Amino acid sequence: MSEHRQGPVRSEAARASILGATATLFQTRGYDQLTMEGIAAEAGVSKQTIYRWWPSKSALVSDCLLEGLILPDRFNVPSTGDVRADILAWLQAIFRVLEQPGGEDLLRSLIAAAAENVDVGRRLHESLGATSSVINRLQEAVEASQLQPDAPLAEMGEALFGAVILRALSRSPADTQASARLVDAVLGTAPR
Repeated sequence: MSEHRQGPVRSEAARASILGATATLFQTRGYDQLTMEGIAAEAGVSKQTIYRWWPSKSALVSDCLLEGLILPDRFNVPSTGDVRADILAWLQAIFRVLEQPGGEDLLRSLIAAAAENVDVGRRLHESLGATSSVINRLQEAVEASQLQPDAPLAEMGEALFGAVILRALSRSPADTQASARLVDAVLGTAPR
């Protein structure tokens, strides 16, 4: 768990209610409109109860992200044997979420929360699969001689993740051709 304060043992029902209320309000209102008062009212607890366990709304959002209440589906990169197709499928899955009603707002809100709390940023990175899933898939591609042995895998993953963040912030649509060009830019142009 993130930076919780010391205090009495919390009720699991109250904890679940607070996290559920936070996730619901975060997804409907966004990070900027999320307040401890609103969370307390939605959860049916006092504000003091929330502050006893979480020092800030970013800590609450961080725990919601960690527990799968926000971005519940982890975006894992498939492993079909074709690294380009797999990375493209991963990107398109994320972009489909961004295209859903509230999808861009959700990611922009998570970015705002990440700017305030390093744990949120790390957990957002992990939830989108940029830390482990992408790097693991790229490592498999190196082992299968689809990528150069000295390919900078961590930087490649970060470039892809950065492109997702940039698209969300700029509200740029992501079509299949743009995604394919991004994959080519990061992995190198596909052989023709």
